[in-house]
Amino acid sequence: MIKEYELNIGPNHPGIHGNFSVHLKLEGDTIVEAKGNSGYLHRAFEKLMEQRTYLQNLALIPRICVPEPDINEAVYSMAIEELMGVEIPERAKFIRTIVLEAARVNALLFHFGGTAAMLGNYTVNYWAVADRDLMLDIFLKLSGARVYHMYIWPGGVRRDTYPGFEDDVLGFVKYMKDRLIEYDNLFFKNPMFMHRAKGLAKITKETALQMGVTGPNLKATGVKVDVRKDEPYAAYPYLDFDIPVLDDGDAWAREIQRRLEFELSLNLIEQAVKKMPKGDVWKKMPNPFKWVIPEGEAYARVESSRGEYGFYFVSDGTDKPYRVSVRGVSMPHMYPLAEELLVGQKLSDAPFILETLDICPPEIDR
Repeated sequence: MIKEYELNIGPNHPGIHGNFSVHLKLEGDTIVEAKGNSGYLHRAFEKLMEQRTYLQNLALIPRICVPEPDINEAVYSMAIEELMGVEIPERAKFIRTIVLEAARVNALLFHFGGTAAMLGNYTVNYWAVADRDLMLDIFLKLSGARVYHMYIWPGGVRRDTYPGFEDDVLGFVKYMKDRLIEYDNLFFKNPMFMHRAKGLAKITKETALQMGVTGPNLKATGVKVDVRKDEPYAAYPYLDFDIPVLDDGDAWAREIQRRLEFELSLNLIEQAVKKMPKGDVWKKMPNPFKWVIPEGEAYARVESSRGEYGFYFVSDGTDKPYRVSVRGVSMPHMYPLAEELLVGQKLSDAPFILETLDICPPEIDR
């Protein structure tokens, strides 16, 4: 007689990025069924946005995904700018790009640390937290806040950079490029990581496309799709870059894909700083406390560290959004992708597999 038993991973925060649970049914230590269990931190972001003015929402939206908050400011602002017919200044485009790529670097450091920790390699986690803090210090000087910056807003950015900003950013880029060699030796080339990750939880190209997978999880299957190239925004049209892809589709490929994108982000930041023009950083607009957005609808999207992230926005011509829908990257990555990938895997691999998918629960529980 086969005995089955049930086990919950989560909803404790350290066990998964955010308060989220995965309900497993097991035969021995083999997973035979996996069900995502959301609802532990439901914050009603979309409905809260519809009850607040456009300016008030700038303090709310970065919290939709803590590791990479600036993407929310960008898509929110881009949707409003589309409805208002506003073209932001050239300098603001470059500053936005630097901020967004720096946020991607921070999110990937957060991810690498968590993934390595799931394999018992806590040194990488400690390194990543410390290195991420260096960029948070720059964000603090730029915006007055370390995590939730509220710096990108409709019309451009809230204020110009501080004296020495370019040197600070380029110094961080140089440090991280040198540091990346150490991450390679300790983590990405680590035999333990390669043994655990190669061939694990493989995603085929067909499955990824069918399930709406985007970002590194899709690019690791060989599909070259990236909003920065396919529908350029901010200063990306002015930068020289190509999107790396792998085709193995397994846990190893997903992590190496992110490592390649980490290096790409450092190069994009360096280019943007060196090419950034002088000039205004905000297009003069009506009093922000009295913003009334023209009636209409818009969809704005960016390429986050996890994939395509977007806001569908409907305005009824008042001082508050009529409807807002967040295209959270993590929804298809958990439902149904993770539920399918976990079946047949060993219990010991479940937390590691979930980490390689880089699921951010507030994007689901929004």
